[in-house]
Amino acid sequence: MNLTDTHCHLTSSALADQADAVIDRAIAAGVRRLITVGTDLADSQAALALARRRSELRMTAGIHPHEAAKASPTDVEALATIWAEPVCVGAGEIGLDYHYDFSPRAVQQDLFARQLDAAAAAELPVVVHSREAFDDTIRILERCGLARRRVVFHCFGGSADEAAAVAERGWRISLTGVVTFKRSTELQAIAAALPADGLLLETDAPYLSPEPVRHVRPNEPANLVHTARFLAKLRGETVQSIAEASTANAAAFFRWPLA
Repeated sequence: MNLTDTHCHLTSSALADQADAVIDRAIAAGVRRLITVGTDLADSQAALALARRRSELRMTAGIHPHEAAKASPTDVEALATIWAEPVCVGAGEIGLDYHYDFSPRAVQQDLFARQLDAAAAAELPVVVHSREAFDDTIRILERCGLARRRVVFHCFGGSADEAAAVAERGWRISLTGVVTFKRSTELQAIAAALPADGLLLETDAPYLSPEPVRHVRPNEPANLVHTARFLAKLRGETVQSIAEASTANAAAFFRWPLA
């Protein structure tokens, strides 16, 4: 099996101390390519350092909406230097979070727009965090000229109408272990209907452990195999076909060529 975890946080406090072992366990499980995601400038720099020394990794750099109020005026400019690195394949995780509101909404919106403008200039794909902020997320993405550009709504958990709105604009959604939860019936219907070239998978590790290891903490990229198996059963496909399609899609979206 050759799965790609398109979104994990190997430099998070739950995984950083054992990052190499976590990567090795993922590879042994069949998750052979991983993208570790930055959530502020320091975290993005740590992700860059890790990706530089592990060939199985690529990384993205961004300032998460939770961190927006802490960002300095020069942080976006500093991110742009990371975005120029060969191992950096995207801008993110960036976006809006109105569930927790750890940063004022106006501050989130301003930082999101500034990062989008810089990412568009760098011609990088954008990894979007959007929680209870779908309409504003769409509005800002469109205002910044991202329609028909490479945009993925990571950890998608929205409605069928929202999934359709994303697809209409040429954007993608990415599925986590949440799709395996019994209550996720609408998300499962969305996943079942996705075309093969629309499949992107992630763990969001150390969060969102899938069934049947939902209560195991921290989540690890190795657990992506459980999500792939669930989707194979849901869609009436083989696990191998899910792995091949989702990895090919990740390679194309992030421009990380398969060897």
